[in-house]
Amino acid sequence: MKRSERLVAMTHFILERPRELISLPFFSENYEAAKSSISEDLGIINKMFQHEGIGYLESVSGAAGGVKYIPAFSRSYSDTFVNQLCERLEDPDRLLPGGYLFMSDILGDPETTRNIGRLFASAFRDKEIDAIITVATKGIPLAYAVASYLNVPVVIARRDPKVTEGSTVSINYVSGSTRKIQTMVLTKRSLKEGSKVCIIDDFMKAGGTISGMRNLLKEFNAEVVGIGVLAEAEDEEEDRVVDDYISVVQIMNADDRRQTIEVRPGNLLNYI
Repeated sequence: MKRSERLVAMTHFILERPRELISLPFFSENYEAAKSSISEDLGIINKMFQHEGIGYLESVSGAAGGVKYIPAFSRSYSDTFVNQLCERLEDPDRLLPGGYLFMSDILGDPETTRNIGRLFASAFRDKEIDAIITVATKGIPLAYAVASYLNVPVVIARRDPKVTEGSTVSINYVSGSTRKIQTMVLTKRSLKEGSKVCIIDDFMKAGGTISGMRNLLKEFNAEVVGIGVLAEAEDEEEDRVVDDYISVVQIMNADDRRQTIEVRPGNLLNYI
């Protein structure tokens, strides 16, 4: 195999396995090259990943060592993407009654969703995460996007139990915005006890749903190590029941009667 061919094959292999430790002997045996040549190849790949602003290779020393691909957007790319997203969301036609925003087209766009997933993965790159959890249904695309870059499974909490999911754990919680009692369920087989979990959701007003997921995770003795939301409503800050979270954008001055809206970058950029 020519070196150029080996570089393409190795790059593809690494990109398909984010955060997975890959040993140098594995590369050496599979691509029939000396370890010194493989090390040089990995140095080239790492340099280009950082140049393109898509992440870096983390070296792990020792007998069982190797490299891990850590997906991470550069700060400049993140700034550009978030500001472009704010511009897209500032369209007054997106305003819905109650201060909500129409975002189904954003969540349905594969490229945009992948980029948001990589943003969250960048922000949580130093966290030890076993699973991503979200609540059905609009948070599901985001959860899978984040999970694909963190290389962990997705767990979905639902409002109603499904027969096909077997035995479940359920809790009642108070919705932060409507103050109504709601139910949330999670199948017992979906999450190992003691897991370290990251919560991902599409929209947060007062944070009642996220607080409900936290309480549900306590039933599994799980530890919440991160919370990420695509958009947060700024006008609900005083009544918010969640404060340790990361948001991509912040909805400001949303008025569906006057058809005015302002969208600013959230605090996620502080973690990139």
